[in-house]
Amino acid sequence: MAFPTHPLSETEEAEAKVLAERIREAATEDFLQLARLPVGKPTRELFGQTEFQVRDILLRAGAQAYTQYLAEKKRPRQVQHRLSPLPANRAIPRLPQQRPHESAR
Repeated sequence: MAFPTHPLSETEEAEAKVLAERIREAATEDFLQLARLPVGKPTRELFGQTEFQVRDILLRAGAQAYTQYLAEKKRPRQVQHRLSPLPANRAIPRLPQQRPHESAR
């Protein structure tokens, strides 16, 4: 089921694609665990407790999506292009201090 959204600008669409790739990388282990659940259970055990396990895995993957998105949003826009990608579990790296004569350039 697709959720209705407003059309994204080209810039937003590019940002969404980069974010999707980061989410895919961050959630790879969760999705593998999700795939193992039905394969490793008899048919009679696919409902009940297994449904709760599926929900927990998907909620964890969704939380990782927000974490990835918010990690990028924490970065100051004016220096984003000069910083390396920020891991979700680390503080924002600082740029080296500029000397007064360097800022006039």
